[in-house]
Amino acid sequence: MQKTLSVKKDEKRQNSALYLALFIAIIVFISFVVNIFTDGMFLEAKNLQVIFSNSVYPTFIAWGFCFLFACGYTDLSVGGVVVLGSFASCAFGNLFGYPGVILGGLIVGTLLIFIDFVIFAYTRIPSWIASISLALIYEAIAIFLRINKFTKPHVDTELSKSFNAIGQLPINLVLLIVGFIIVYFVYNRTSVGLNIRAIGGNKEVSRSLGINILNTLLSVGLICGLLIGTSSVIQQSYNLKTFSMSGLTSLQLIFKPLAIALLAQIMQKWINIIVAVPFCSLIIYGVFNIMTFFGVPSGTLQDVFLGAFVIAFGIGGQRGVKEVVK
Repeated sequence: MQKTLSVKKDEKRQNSALYLALFIAIIVFISFVVNIFTDGMFLEAKNLQVIFSNSVYPTFIAWGFCFLFACGYTDLSVGGVVVLGSFASCAFGNLFGYPGVILGGLIVGTLLIFIDFVIFAYTRIPSWIASISLALIYEAIAIFLRINKFTKPHVDTELSKSFNAIGQLPINLVLLIVGFIIVYFVYNRTSVGLNIRAIGGNKEVSRSLGINILNTLLSVGLICGLLIGTSSVIQQSYNLKTFSMSGLTSLQLIFKPLAIALLAQIMQKWINIIVAVPFCSLIIYGVFNIMTFFGVPSGTLQDVFLGAFVIAFGIGGQRGVKEVVK
């Protein structure tokens, strides 16, 4: 019996590796075709660097969504958290250098997402309702920090360019690799990851099996918080300045990571979802880069395509799922 299970696991790994190699080959082939139609500009080193650097921080958010979706929850306040985390990276980074850049965004991001899950776990309010309210609160806090005469000089400014290496090659590549190893291990090889996926499948059955639902949800908050905090640090380091948003416009910050996570959900039938996320991130940002080359207006028609991608990937990812999808 054990030998049979071992053989099946080996076959699954081999098939996943084969699908991943095929997936990469398709991406490479399409890239060369697009490069021909863009007169060689698409595969220029500078353009590839832009695509990669833009895809790193959404990858961390998309990994966070993987944990959220796995346990059956939705957090729409992530965009507001990224704004506040980026503000903290900027303010403390300009004051204390790289320790401030890293700890500012990491602490704020982790704390706020953890607070979200404390509210989800203890109030039993549907997560999408609670998170919309929290998004409005975080947006209001960001606006207050931006207009208050004491905090405005610290958050309504750019991060010093001397501290932007975190968002640039090769540091962002190192962070992506380290993040992938940690996230893959936690999601696939730990009891926490198994428990998270179990309560997403059926919370009552998980409880009857002895899984502590409350502790598991708080673990999700901590893991997602660390990922969102890391994303805030990388995003601020790359873009140097973050603008406050209001009226739930912070949701714009999560649409591309959401599309990445949903596309990875489709791909997980063949490739582990954590492995799929970085490749899906490159695909999404590569597609929008191609749109720019062909003159598709950003902020208008590109948003139409983004909305269509989210709907299409959502349908594909939830195909075959019965009952109401949270």
